[in-house]
Amino acid sequence: MGKTDRNEQAKAILELAKGYGVNQNLLFATTFERYQTQLQILEKLKETIESKGFFVDKTYVKGETNLYSHPAVTQYNRTTDSANKTAATLIRIITTLGCRRDGEEPDPLLEILAGKQK
Repeated sequence: MGKTDRNEQAKAILELAKGYGVNQNLLFATTFERYQTQLQILEKLKETIESKGFFVDKTYVKGETNLYSHPAVTQYNRTTDSANKTAATLIRIITTLGCRRDGEEPDPLLEILAGKQK
């Protein structure tokens, strides 16, 4: 995914959040910012893996070498897992804090968390 595609998708997520009324919510804003950072990290790690390769040689003091996976591969996998969890959290924030059933009384705590009451 290119940077332009990611920016377009970020705008779409913000519009969705705005439609649900959570775009100004602190929980949403900080989680969304974290998600964008994770995507940037993933892009850099991907570039590193593509330029350096998947494997590295580790040379020991006695001159013996072993082949290992590049540390960026492990970090890429961990960051991907974290980004997926962050995306799930964003969806939960949008759906939990942003909507309620018609005719149902709003939960006061959720209203405060959603930034709808002061």
